[in-house]
Parts: sequence; C-alpha cells; structure tokens
Amino acid sequence: MAYELAPLPYDYAALEPFIDTETMKIHHGKHHQAYVNNLNAALANYPELAAKSVDDLVRDLAQVPEEIKGAVRNNGGGHANHTAFWKLMGPVSAPGIGGHPSGAIASQISADFGDFDAFKKTFNETTAKQFGSGWGWLVFTGGKLKVISTPNQESPLTQGLYPILFNDVWEHAYYLKYQNRRPDYLVAWWNVINWAEVNRRFAIAKG
Repeated sequence: MAYELAPLPYDYAALEPFIDTETMKIHHGKHHQAYVNNLNAALANYPELAAKSVDDLVRDLAQVPEEIKGAVRNNGGGHANHTAFWKLMGPVSAPGIGGHPSGAIASQISADFGDFDAFKKTFNETTAKQFGSGWGWLVFTGGKLKVISTPNQESPLTQGLYPILFNDVWEHAYYLKYQNRRPDYLVAWWNVINWAEVNRRFAIAKG
C-alpha cells in the first residue's frame, strides 16, 4: 500500500507569527509530499517493504536492498521525520503549547540539564551547528536525555533511538521568514511546542 501525506493537524496559519503561513504550505504540501512520492517510487517493486509503517521501514534500514537504500534513507526518513514533526507543534493560542514543559519530561530535563533554560541552550547550540541541512534531536539513552544532530533526513530510529523532541533545520523550514538566521528560528520555535506530544513520545522512549 502506498504511503500518503496526512493533513496537518492544524491550519497552515496556526503557527504564526513564529512560523509563517507560506513556509508551512510549502514545507508540508511541497517538500513533505515530494518525500512521499519519491518513497513510493523507490518501493514500487518491493510491496513487502511498502507494507511496513514508515517508522519500521526507517528503523530496519539494514534490511532494505542496497540499490534502493539511499532513496529509502532520504525519502523514508523525510516522511517519518516530518510526519512526527507536525504533531510536535500546535496553534499558539491552544493550551499546553509553548512555554515551559510540565509532567515527566519537565522532571527529566531538570535532572539531566539542570533547568529548562540550560536545556534549550544546549539544544539550540547543537542544532544551530549542524552543518548544512539536518535535524536536532532530543533522545533518551542510558537512562538520560541527550541532544544530538543528524545530517539530511537521517533519523535516530536507525540508531535504535526513539526521538522525543526535534527540529528541522533544512533551509526550507525557515528561510522565507528568517533567511540565514537559523539561531533566531530556533529561539522562536519553542513558542509552538506541543508539550503533551513531547510527554507522549517520552513515555514511549522510556519503554
């Protein structure tokens, strides 16, 4: 069965003024759609792989034939990463969006980073330094939270890690509004975080 692009869980304008409407339209409707289209094309002759969830496909990348592995890494990763990314954000007017975290993730952040501001500084600096296109990730490994980054559309799933909180620093995610000011985009992004979704993913990561 072919992979499909799900609708955004909110309006394209819902993240204004922090992420602009036009960026969301292009990012979701053009870039994410292209990953879906390219992934389906790569798997056209591999129905057993196309039957997997996209997360399982990316997680089991070692099982993908070498001739399509690059396309699946790039486009399967792009589809998996973005599908989860949209859910990590929410309308700025909605309760539980932006501000400080609460619940289990808040306690773990305090334990591992000292406080929320120290965590944000670590996350922003690590992600800002990702050379070229890529992502910044918060993962849970060895009983602790850890901030990492990956190039292109590579996912922590292929490393056996389940991402909890993450941000896209491909230029198409921010360039219309922030131009080359990636750090400004990273700072603004915290205003649209859906902390309920972060806590849900943290619970899965802990197992």
